[in-house]
Amino acid sequence: MTDGVDKAREEFLSEAQEIIESLSRNLLAIDETAKAGGSEPGLVNEAFRSVHTLKGLAGLFGATTMGKLSHRLEDMLDALRLGRVTLDAKVLDVLFEAVDVFGRLVHAERAGEANKPLGVEELLKRIGGIGRDVAPQPAPLEYELDPSMLAVLSEYEEHRLTANMQAGLRLYKLRVQFDLATIDTELERIKDHAKGYGEIITYLPTGETSGPDSIELDLLVASPLDLATVTDALGGERIVIEEVPRRHAQATAAFKPNETQPPAAGVKQAGPASIPAALSAPAAAGVPAAADAALAQETTLRSATQTVRVDIRRLDALMNIVGELAIVRTSLLRLADRLRGEGQRKLATELQRLGFNFDRRLTEMQDGILEVRMVPLAQIFDRLARVVRQISRDTHKEIRLVITGAETEIDKLIVEELSDPLMHMIRNAIDHGIEPGAERAQLGKPAAGTIALNAFHKGNHVVLEVEDDGRGIDEQALLARAVALNKLREEEARELTRDDLLALIFLPGLSTRAEAGDTSGRGVGMDVVKTNVSRLGGVIDVYSERGIGTKMSVTLPITLAIVRALLVRVSSCTFAIPLNGVSEVLLFSERGVREVDGREVMTLRGATLTMCHLDRLLELEQAPELLRRRFVVVISVGARRLGLVVDHLIGQQDIVIKPLGRSLDQVRGFAGATELGDQHVALVLDAAALIEEVVASAETGAASIRRLHG
Repeated sequence: MTDGVDKAREEFLSEAQEIIESLSRNLLAIDETAKAGGSEPGLVNEAFRSVHTLKGLAGLFGATTMGKLSHRLEDMLDALRLGRVTLDAKVLDVLFEAVDVFGRLVHAERAGEANKPLGVEELLKRIGGIGRDVAPQPAPLEYELDPSMLAVLSEYEEHRLTANMQAGLRLYKLRVQFDLATIDTELERIKDHAKGYGEIITYLPTGETSGPDSIELDLLVASPLDLATVTDALGGERIVIEEVPRRHAQATAAFKPNETQPPAAGVKQAGPASIPAALSAPAAAGVPAAADAALAQETTLRSATQTVRVDIRRLDALMNIVGELAIVRTSLLRLADRLRGEGQRKLATELQRLGFNFDRRLTEMQDGILEVRMVPLAQIFDRLARVVRQISRDTHKEIRLVITGAETEIDKLIVEELSDPLMHMIRNAIDHGIEPGAERAQLGKPAAGTIALNAFHKGNHVVLEVEDDGRGIDEQALLARAVALNKLREEEARELTRDDLLALIFLPGLSTRAEAGDTSGRGVGMDVVKTNVSRLGGVIDVYSERGIGTKMSVTLPITLAIVRALLVRVSSCTFAIPLNGVSEVLLFSERGVREVDGREVMTLRGATLTMCHLDRLLELEQAPELLRRRFVVVISVGARRLGLVVDHLIGQQDIVIKPLGRSLDQVRGFAGATELGDQHVALVLDAAALIEEVVASAETGAASIRRLHG
């Protein structure tokens, strides 16, 4: 029974998190619309419904603090959507703070710390401090609507009807005939289509029907457009559109495009029309009680949703099982080779055929589990948009956030680990990069600074870019600060390239700001960013131009689960190199190697490739020179490349990377270990860390070895 309760509670927390993220997206859209001088009543109504749902869930599962906050916030949003509270910066600040507090409450509930102070009482006081405007006296309704229709309107629907009337909009009634079997999808399609031309006030059954398998609904739509335009856009074979006249005005005849008489002059026959992208409209209100009652008779017990929530830990367990099966597959193929060598060719062939079939099914299973683990980066991009809004207000800077590639998918576990690094980069971009408004005006830049957050796939990696149009990085100031803090000797400083200078921002404790502020300036953050990105098997590159801006590019693997690897042997040790970081493999020749700045390099297709002998780097016993036929494995992450010199190539194999444990977790250069199926274990090389140590480091190879073993 306890397991059932725990599962139900986990479902509640997961659903609560989804509602909070949906609320956050609504608030961001409301904020953007308000900045543009517009309003979106439908978005406010959606926010109200989200909080209402959250209140019900919290009450059902005994989350009293969350329920109390939801109840108070619901009251405020109800007053907001009914026009009794004015939407201003103070109200938006309270709403955004509520999203953060709700997030903390979910984490506290999951950790069993529901009684921990999380700023709820302070927020409740701020909600109580928002005054209610005097409720406006309802104006006499000028539309000639059927009293039976008016009687079933909710308070919110009546408010929206009055507001549209006062704005001088026209009111249209769309009578639509639906098949009961497809009403759900067809109704949503018409609602989405109609949003581009006006606001849907409500929809409800007419009580009439042309047969036992159909139903008619009336949709009330307020629009600034004339009847001909609305009919041209929204009319159809089973749709009759008429304008609801105002009182004491000449009634407009019903316009039925499916009848045989010719349409009015200048009006095209109604048909499908695309929604203009420039037009936006609020979301539709919910089905009133009368509609619910009518439709309930035709509903079934079949669930409408086709999705289930799965704990990521279960997917990890499944992926580990798949990894173990991959080891079994490798053992089967090796057994087939042994049997063939012992003269059992027929049995070996049959076993090999079964092994290949097993391999194909296993690959399908692996791909399926990986697909389930993938989530869009929009999950964290929405949170970052809230961070930008808050920091821009704290720093008194106008910031415009441009997001592209939010639909790019990556492993769920990587997404969660990306939140803090991206937040640090955006915080630094706002605080250090974007100039104050007066300074931007003197430079001829727009008053609003721009931060672009971009994501895209690149091979087996995902690239995330954070770019600003600020002042850029002052490399000389960074260098002077590093020398002053004894992070660098003066003779070393003179040998640094421009890329090395930019990389100084990742040194711990280094900041060019004289005094620390509330946002940044303590030299804490960018070193943590680099550490966290490296832990995920990625690299971070910095590009900057003084007076133009800075771009930070993070390259990460799509998944950290089961991966295809190249097995190599160095001395008597076997290592695995994930194939997503392998560019190519070459025969090694001493004749093509030369030394530059104390490092071995070779020329590969016109570009210089830094070399790294793994046996020397890891201090392994070297095989006799005459017995060695070595290879160069070219690994790359982002724009950086490194040639690893190895003794033998064993082949490719699917592996599951297991952690090394706490005692070895800090050893650089290794992503973990893996079992090979012949009761042998191989260390998995971390391509990003090796490149960082050997290529990106401005120090000598010997120092890199010491850090690798340190």
